[in-house]
Amino acid sequence: MRFLYFIFCFILFLPAMIGQELPPVQNFSPEEYAAENQNWAITQGANDFIYVANNLGLLEYDGARWRVYDSPNKTIIRAVEASGNRIYTGAYMEFGYWEPNRKGLLEYHSLSSQKELQLVEDEQFWNIFTIDNLVLFQSLNRIYSYDTQNQSLETFSPRGNITKAFRIDKSVYFQLEGQGLFQLQEGKAVLLSDAEFLKSDVLVGFFKSESRYNMIMARSGFFSLKNDEVSALTVPQSVQEAVIYSCQKLRDGSLMLGTISSGLIHLDEAFNFDYVLNQQRGITNNTVLSIEEDRDANVWLGLDNGISVINSSTAFKVFRDNAGNLGSVYTSARVGDYLYLGTNQGLFYRTIQDKTSNYQLIPGTKGQVWSLTKIGDDLFCGHHEGTFLVDKAQVKQLARTPGTWQVQWLSKAQGLAIQGNYSGLYVLQNTANGWQLRNKISGFDISSRYFGLGPNQTIYVSHEYKGVFKVSVNENFTSVRNYELIPELPPAEKAGITSYKDRLFYVSNAGVYELNKQTEAFQLDSLLTRSFFETGTYTTGKLTYDDANDRLWAFNSQEISYLKPGILADEFEINRFALPAKARRDIPGFENITPVGTNVYLLGNSTGYTLFDLNEAREEGFSIRLRGVENGTRDGKLQYIDQDNREPYPNEQSNFRFMFSVPQYDKFRAVVYQYRLQGYYEEWSAWSPEALVSYENLPYGDYVFEVRARIGESYSENTLSYPFQIKRPWYLSILAIVCYVVLGLLLIAGIQIYNRRYYRKQKQRLIEINNRRIELANSEKQREIIRLENEKLQQDVDSKSRELAASTMNLVKKNELLNTIKKELEQTEQKNTKTVIKIIDNNLDPKKDWEFFKEAFNNADKDFLKKIKRLHPKLTPNDLKLCAYLRLNLTSKEIAPLLNISVRSVEIKRYRLRKKMDLEREDGLVEYILSI
Repeated sequence: MRFLYFIFCFILFLPAMIGQELPPVQNFSPEEYAAENQNWAITQGANDFIYVANNLGLLEYDGARWRVYDSPNKTIIRAVEASGNRIYTGAYMEFGYWEPNRKGLLEYHSLSSQKELQLVEDEQFWNIFTIDNLVLFQSLNRIYSYDTQNQSLETFSPRGNITKAFRIDKSVYFQLEGQGLFQLQEGKAVLLSDAEFLKSDVLVGFFKSESRYNMIMARSGFFSLKNDEVSALTVPQSVQEAVIYSCQKLRDGSLMLGTISSGLIHLDEAFNFDYVLNQQRGITNNTVLSIEEDRDANVWLGLDNGISVINSSTAFKVFRDNAGNLGSVYTSARVGDYLYLGTNQGLFYRTIQDKTSNYQLIPGTKGQVWSLTKIGDDLFCGHHEGTFLVDKAQVKQLARTPGTWQVQWLSKAQGLAIQGNYSGLYVLQNTANGWQLRNKISGFDISSRYFGLGPNQTIYVSHEYKGVFKVSVNENFTSVRNYELIPELPPAEKAGITSYKDRLFYVSNAGVYELNKQTEAFQLDSLLTRSFFETGTYTTGKLTYDDANDRLWAFNSQEISYLKPGILADEFEINRFALPAKARRDIPGFENITPVGTNVYLLGNSTGYTLFDLNEAREEGFSIRLRGVENGTRDGKLQYIDQDNREPYPNEQSNFRFMFSVPQYDKFRAVVYQYRLQGYYEEWSAWSPEALVSYENLPYGDYVFEVRARIGESYSENTLSYPFQIKRPWYLSILAIVCYVVLGLLLIAGIQIYNRRYYRKQKQRLIEINNRRIELANSEKQREIIRLENEKLQQDVDSKSRELAASTMNLVKKNELLNTIKKELEQTEQKNTKTVIKIIDNNLDPKKDWEFFKEAFNNADKDFLKKIKRLHPKLTPNDLKLCAYLRLNLTSKEIAPLLNISVRSVEIKRYRLRKKMDLEREDGLVEYILSI
């Protein structure tokens, strides 16, 4: 029966659980914070950082990154409490505190290891709280009091096990197992109540409410204690069915209950049910081990698997369609008391007043909804199946033309509207019988998701994959005269056209363009481009005009912003809100924002929607913190350095990494940073969500690193500044420069000495060269004289050779003539011829001819006969004669008269001479003799 009643209560609260708009939740998994899954306690330090007691050790979160400090004795840390700049922790057989060192890292100091302190065997510490200068560490056996002024420790040991301890104002209350509730007074336990539920159940929450104390039990419900009287409190039955493990009263008086398996339950100040968060509704685990409210009213949950933070005091509320009944919200609208959501599954509605009821599907609208547009007092629904007119919880189909992207006024005076469809442009007309489809604008069949009206009967249509069309239509808007692509506006991803009053804007990744009506050309508006996209990268060209509030909304990767008219007619005022696309969960290209209340907007997304209340958008001051500075060599590992150190860094340690953060934990308030390094680059960087920056291989010199932060329109109250200096390399140090100067002077002096010696040597060398030149000139003259003498001698030799040749030829001719005469005389028979023949024979004496020839030959070529005799010792005088004649290149016919023999005999002599000289067959005799 009890189970059935629980099911009834669950069903009773189910609509509230499904249709509820909840505060934003940000989750951190064990992989993100790099530690183990269970988180037993949470606290916030004086520096606004969050500290978590984890199975692995102490976690620190600064808003940008997690750091993990291992447990001092490698056991589970179950308690943590911040006081001043110290973080106190308790673990198994160990308690103490952490303090930041000069590097910005925490260092542990043990208190339990004092010699005079003896812990109970197997003691674990579960709770820590502070009262003035006292820090109390509670285990299951004792409460240890540490005085921070005199560093003394006192021990309180009750008779029984302490299940839980609490601090209210400056008093300590605790529950002893099986005994009841006690107060610690002057070192003694004073019983406040021994009610049966305090003996049999665990007290998980104890706090003061006006003149009474409220007690939250794990299983048996809520009770109040006033003047020693205990009374039960009425709470929702669904809460009574849950097993409560942790409890936290918030500053607004409401109550957070962490359960074993039912997630987190939020009750208002009167203990009425508000909402529940569980694995299906935002947090990552249903077991809530610890709860802590920070200074900005964010509620931190230490879960059995992960960490969650609830932004309970924020301008945002989140509706998540966890069951998948709605789908992705592409558009929305509010008309009267009805709130409509157009999704990929259909058109849904609910009344504004009933925030806990489910959204209902309007019959006949199942399917993709593209737009909801108010035309006058009528609400048009652009649907995949056509155009619908919405009236409360009903619709009427006006056109069955598939795929209506959007509808807008064409002519209010004529009661005409224009709609863009998959297949082009269509005209609607408001007649006496209501709105109806009048005609298609024929001649243009291209999908028209984005379009806007221009002057002179023109319509501009943006197509993501084709570009921007300029469409000219006739006066009745029934047909197209002509259309063309605008070459200056090429196709762009997620580009769009938006009408704003009497202006027309085209937005793409190239910037914001406005139509010049005089020139009918789009011109880049650099001011609007910078206003929309300087703080984040381009995500969509879709602008949304809120005509009720005269605001033009835009989206980028880091923020949403709106323009509103400034003081001057042509001026705009920009307002930005730090809402990154990752947190918005936009449908890319279909971002949408709709006013649903006074300064309250609904942003549709892929999982539901987010409500944004501008009235609650706070601009609080914040500061940026330097979290650490790392330094290292060019090829080495970076290490944390003393942040107060102002000593110059060695030149080889020229790599730096700066880590900074803003301890801000609102999911929808994105922090962006801007930095510069003076002395290296004087300009500020672009805004970026990255909370660290690295510099490598910096040259020597003086530097100042500066960084600042921005959230929406608010800038950090401070600009971080970190000066540092990198030493010159050793070869550019002052000592090295002095050495270089000294060496330079020595070098100059050495060069001077060297030059003097060099020029002296050069002078001496020139003198010697001149002397040698004179000698050489003299020797040249001598050689010239010798050459001339040699030439003269050669001429003499040549002359004698010619004379020898001429003499030889004369001798040959003479002998030939005498032989001829002799032959002729011998043929005559005269008596006196014998005397003449005898005279001829005397003149034909070969011996005399040879002696004459030899003398002339030796004068011309005196060494030849000696050389050939030396080469061929076996040669006879006749052989030498033949060699001499051959040396003169005489033929056998010319030689024969000289030897007074026949030509045949000369040939025989030549043959024999070859034999004696051992010449090869292919060697010429004359050539050989001439070569000697």
